[in-house]
Amino acid sequence: MTEGKGYRMQIFVPQETHAGERRVALVPDDTRKLTARGAQITVEAGMGLSARHADAAYEAAGATITADRRAMLGAADVILRLRKPPADEVELLKQGAIHISYLDPFNEGALVDAMAAAGTTAISMEMIPRTTRAQKMDALSSQASLAGYVAVLLAAERLDSIFPMMMTPAGTLAPARVFIIGAGVAGLQAIATAKRLGARVEAFDTRPVVAEQVESLGAKFVKVDLGETGQTEGGYAKELTPEQQRLQQEAMAKVCIQSDVVITTAQLFGRPAPRIIGRDVVEQMKPGSVLIDLAVESGGNIEGSQLDEEVDINGVRIVGLGNLPGRVPVHASQMYSANLRALIEEYHDTETGSFKLDLDDEILKGCVVTHGGAVVNDLLLQIRSRNG
Repeated sequence: MTEGKGYRMQIFVPQETHAGERRVALVPDDTRKLTARGAQITVEAGMGLSARHADAAYEAAGATITADRRAMLGAADVILRLRKPPADEVELLKQGAIHISYLDPFNEGALVDAMAAAGTTAISMEMIPRTTRAQKMDALSSQASLAGYVAVLLAAERLDSIFPMMMTPAGTLAPARVFIIGAGVAGLQAIATAKRLGARVEAFDTRPVVAEQVESLGAKFVKVDLGETGQTEGGYAKELTPEQQRLQQEAMAKVCIQSDVVITTAQLFGRPAPRIIGRDVVEQMKPGSVLIDLAVESGGNIEGSQLDEEVDINGVRIVGLGNLPGRVPVHASQMYSANLRALIEEYHDTETGSFKLDLDDEILKGCVVTHGGAVVNDLLLQIRSRNG
């Protein structure tokens, strides 16, 4: 990247091309904050419309609007996206460009290798470390929170009874029983949302340490003796042994059968989601019950769930809709944009105009996937080595 007195880092924000994606990478408010510190921002025409941001709002924030996508991909120092880049656009990026987006590096090996070969510095937003310093950049958490919220609304819409208890002249209406599996960011937001709607909420997580958080939100924590479990340094649940999985599934089945709504959020970083609810359990649930599988995009927690489909099994509905944050694109874009702005602000040197790429920095060491013509991420290299 060119440096020098008076140099302004050139940032390009292209329009998203993934079918059905309504979120955008940068909103006008964050555009204004970045241009105020010296960045030169160019936005592709119409980029923000799906999240209710007109081109004029970006121009008022100091950005330039362009219809020449190819030219800007080849000229920009930094490209900000939400989704991974189309493979045919990688070769358009100039040598040494910094590309920041979701990348799915564990499953997109060919794309990662292409970005390395193109000399691109690829930063994967999924790989931002879950540390105090990086919290403001943690896009996985910001989007997961919205996914948990949307999951409850989808369940409430599909359930053929109401969530809250009601005392009426015609009698008392019992509250819906909601069971949430996984008390990470998405699960905790789902608990909070279901409680606000008046449901009776129970939750389970393999990490006993989160029981206090669950109970502080008014839910009952389902205790299952799995022996030693715990979490990784990054705050993710550790993979269970086969025996622990059996014990978990037996305990989950008992609660699922009594529940009106089950929301599953269990995912393993960089690996397929664990299967925790089998078809036999679904078949024992009450007709009219609803299951929401938040892990469907990484393989699914529920046997029978299908990506972007709703499956009916004996009157029990399994909802496997993907990209739940994309259903609330205004706030999802606001949160993701703030994550990107925080990342840029952390490493943008206003004196030289450059993006400081210190690969010994704990955050960049975790999220930079390719640099200098090679794959450089330690975790990705370890997994590749293990898989041969």
